[in-house]
Amino acid sequence: MGRKSLREDLLNAGFDLVWTRGYTAASVRDIAALARAPQGSFTNHFRSKEEFVGNVLDRYFDYVRGLVLAGLQDSTTPPAERLNRYFEIITEKLAAAGYARGCLAGNLAAEVSPQSERIREHLARIFAEWTHAFANCVRDAQAAGEIRNDLAPEQIAEFLLNSWQGAMLRMKVDRSRKPLDTFRAAVAATLLRKELG
Repeated sequence: MGRKSLREDLLNAGFDLVWTRGYTAASVRDIAALARAPQGSFTNHFRSKEEFVGNVLDRYFDYVRGLVLAGLQDSTTPPAERLNRYFEIITEKLAAAGYARGCLAGNLAAEVSPQSERIREHLARIFAEWTHAFANCVRDAQAAGEIRNDLAPEQIAEFLLNSWQGAMLRMKVDRSRKPLDTFRAAVAATLLRKELG
């Protein structure tokens, strides 16, 4: 019987380390140690740390897709309430991490995209798919008369995702949910036709 592949162990360890420490501080040595794997096994499975982080991002966005499905794509709920539910789901997860962790994709966008074209392009694809999911929900909300319709769904979706990412960055600085609540209050006051409970 062949030896078990350490690839999944490395990815599990890297997922946690990159999310909590960031790209630069999560060394290959630390990832291998946390995975209880020889350091050389890292290069057996990944050509570079950039390739490894691309795999971590894919794993992270699979997780995000589940949150999008639970929040934005629940067709049994009115669309504006879906938006509200999505932000509430994320807020609960951020609270559980003490408002210290934020969004892995947003964290890496701030830290790594100026240094790595490969990771920047990977993040751009992720944010494009994410924006599309928001735009579909916004389009439904506009059709239902729940969100102002003088802006294109894609513009509102980009505004929501960009502003939410900024709120999460500020949340990490303040270690407080206040930036998230400020974001949600501003969205209710400027975009929604009625305030959500």
